[in-house]
This record gives sequence, structure tokens and C-alpha cells, in this order.
Amino acid sequence: MQYRRSGKTEEQVSILGFGCMRFPIIDNQSHNIDRPQAAKMMRFAIDQGVNYIDTAYPYHGYGSDRGGESEPMVAESLRDGYREKVKIATRLPRVRCGFNTECWFQNNSGLVNA
Repeated sequence: MQYRRSGKTEEQVSILGFGCMRFPIIDNQSHNIDRPQAAKMMRFAIDQGVNYIDTAYPYHGYGSDRGGESEPMVAESLRDGYREKVKIATRLPRVRCGFNTECWFQNNSGLVNA
């Protein structure tokens, strides 16, 4: 695997990353990830030297109003020492702010005060 220095930290990041937007799914339902197969795929990539994991809050979601299953799937897959081997890139969910500057974000349980 080849690596490049990243940003101001100059950490070594693999030139290939593992994207978590298209995990294998069951019954053609985006939120129903084939968890054993997805974990096997991610760990294989890491074992080959990939150390950059890309995920996001809405990946493998239930629709535009709820977060997805990608981030929890990544957390499950990175147990048993795999977390220490990777850098994770993710994006925040949509944030709603009121006139009084209170903000909320949408998660699987509904609106949460940020």
C-alpha cells in the first residue's frame, strides 16, 4: 500500500480508502446491512494496508430525516484492535437552528438538542 502525508498533522494515510456508502445489504433495503459480510470486507481492506475509512451519518439510512446504519456498522467492524489501525472521516448530520441560536440535529431517535 502507498501512503501520503495528510494535512497539518502529516499523518500517513493510505492512497486508497474504504468507502462505507455501499455496504452489501439484505432484501434490497439500504438500512439492512449484511453485517458479517460488511465487517469481513472492511477488515480485509485494513489487513491489506488501507487505513482511511470514509463514512457519513446518512449512509445506509431510512430516508432523508433519519441517520443511517453505516457509522454503527463501522464501529462494530473496528472492534478487536482494528480501530487503532485507521483514520475515520465522517460528516455531521443536518443541523437545524432557531432564531435564538439553539440548534438540534436529527438522529434515529428524533431531534436532539446540540
